[in-house]
Amino acid sequence: MHAAYTYQAAGRVHVFDASPLPWQETPEPGLRLKPVRYDDEHGGFLGLVSFAPLARSGLHQHRGVATSFVLDGSLTDFAGPIGLHQAGINLCGATHDAIAYQQTLLVSRLEGPVAYPSSRGLLTGLHAGSRHDDFDNPAPEASPDLNVDVDRLVPQQTGIRGILRQTIFDYAGTGSAHRFVQLALAPGAVCPAWRCTRLTELWVRGGLLQIDDHTAHGNCFVVIEPGAEVRLASPYGVRLLAWAEGPEEWLEPGALDRARAQRPSLFGF
Repeated sequence: MHAAYTYQAAGRVHVFDASPLPWQETPEPGLRLKPVRYDDEHGGFLGLVSFAPLARSGLHQHRGVATSFVLDGSLTDFAGPIGLHQAGINLCGATHDAIAYQQTLLVSRLEGPVAYPSSRGLLTGLHAGSRHDDFDNPAPEASPDLNVDVDRLVPQQTGIRGILRQTIFDYAGTGSAHRFVQLALAPGAVCPAWRCTRLTELWVRGGLLQIDDHTAHGNCFVVIEPGAEVRLASPYGVRLLAWAEGPEEWLEPGALDRARAQRPSLFGF
């Protein structure tokens, strides 16, 4: 699977406009991907996923956290549906088979491989890190999905003027200290400079984001490598999803001064 980005950990910031990226077919009819990052060895993925009407994921079990945000349509598994502008979180061990009854589009991020039954002769290619394995559902009494109405979450102050955070998932209990949040920057908002400590990735829902000397608009992905020094601003406002695998390290003295009253926190660490 061809991806726009291969993880480099070189301390840089990369912006990818997903709209012109080509859709890539998978072996499963009706399932297509626009991968920005695709790591088949470790099961890492960031990008768009498209389901045609009546397309199925096939029965599978997640071996790492998977997160998705529904841009259009809906998916249904045995626990019920996930719908428009909801985020879905699949924890390690989540076991299900999802079907789309209408055209469906997701932003998705995988953080681990996915197992398909050994009896299945063909892996779908829908998930990076797909493997054949035999498995049972380890928690049949639990829903395989944690569904969140993102825009109904109560906004939280970040300690930075004009920037609000809605925490979608804080990864508690997963063994990973990651964060999945929605950020809203008001027109004219400027964020103090910070250093990325762990891989951090963004997807712009709408508006314009200035990040260093790059501009990211709606349907742009941003990959921030560890060690990158980052400056964010939005002259006209922006709303984005962010996945941070570690906290930001503030670089500007002004940010540290404000921390005496309230420590700034973009991602909620």
